[in-house]
Amino acid sequence: MRSLIDLQRQLVPDLLETVRLRYSILHQVLVADMIGRRSLAASLGMTERVLRAETDFLKEQGFLEINASGMRVSQSGRRLLEEMEPVLSGLLGLSNLEEQLRSRFGLRKVVIVPGDSDTSSSTKRELGRAGAAVLLEQLREGDVVAVTGGSTLAQVASHLNSPAPHPTNLFVPARGGLGESLEYQASTIVSAMAKRTGAQYRMLHVPDHISEEAYTSLMHEPGVKEIVGVIRSARIVIHGIGDAMTMARRRRVDNSVVEELNAEGALAEAWGYYFDRGGSVVHKMQTAGIRLEDIMTTEVVIGVAGGRSKAEAIAAVLRFGHEDVLVTDEAAALEIAAQPE
Repeated sequence: MRSLIDLQRQLVPDLLETVRLRYSILHQVLVADMIGRRSLAASLGMTERVLRAETDFLKEQGFLEINASGMRVSQSGRRLLEEMEPVLSGLLGLSNLEEQLRSRFGLRKVVIVPGDSDTSSSTKRELGRAGAAVLLEQLREGDVVAVTGGSTLAQVASHLNSPAPHPTNLFVPARGGLGESLEYQASTIVSAMAKRTGAQYRMLHVPDHISEEAYTSLMHEPGVKEIVGVIRSARIVIHGIGDAMTMARRRRVDNSVVEELNAEGALAEAWGYYFDRGGSVVHKMQTAGIRLEDIMTTEVVIGVAGGRSKAEAIAAVLRFGHEDVLVTDEAAALEIAAQPE
């Protein structure tokens, strides 16, 4: 199959772009459920004239249903998308890229979706869908799943649809709230994940960033101590990865600490820890919830992050060496692959 794909790429290079374009159209409509031509053209960065020709073709083939309300993917279109996924990865060269990153960083699995989350909302949604699929693939009965916050994990939650309920599973926030938008807080995300999978969930009602004194006091509270113990026992941790300076601003970190992070070469943030280019921890936030030592003994750690702008941050966390699965996008993966080892 790979040799045939290579031949196609050399002999009919325009075929790749046509396949990719039509896949992108069908996938975007699937993600939206129902969408109008104008909105679809805007999200794909296409003119309505070009899009009309493609959607008319897809309708004629029976893959799209179009009416006055908009368009949606037909059942045959859904089946086609499922069948195309592994083939498309080969056509785009993503299978090779996945194996390259998997081998380089010693990961169990790498999943790469086409596009750049920085510039495409549909790519970010696809990143969430891929993250949800990986999580369901790893989930076992009785598992505790610790989840961080952020917009990417919110996308994972919105695409987490289990065919059967998981009443023995428990979703918990990996740490306290960030003080950001409610829909991006870990407690909100675990609630959504539990509801979508028929599982249970618990909350951690403490701020994300607390003083040493407050931390010591909170950890003596029986209720807090008990839920933190549950969080730290999680078999699966699924988390996002942030740019160090962006996350420091979101947490309203003191200017003196920001200067310290800059001086120490902090590039990435995950689980409240800041990492330099080599994957070494240069700073930690005092937070109730999961600790680095818990990550190092967790059975399955899933990182979900994408966008060209996050490539250095993702690579830094991978060099820390305790990820098991990475779900990312093409733009980030290409940047990471281009970095010197």
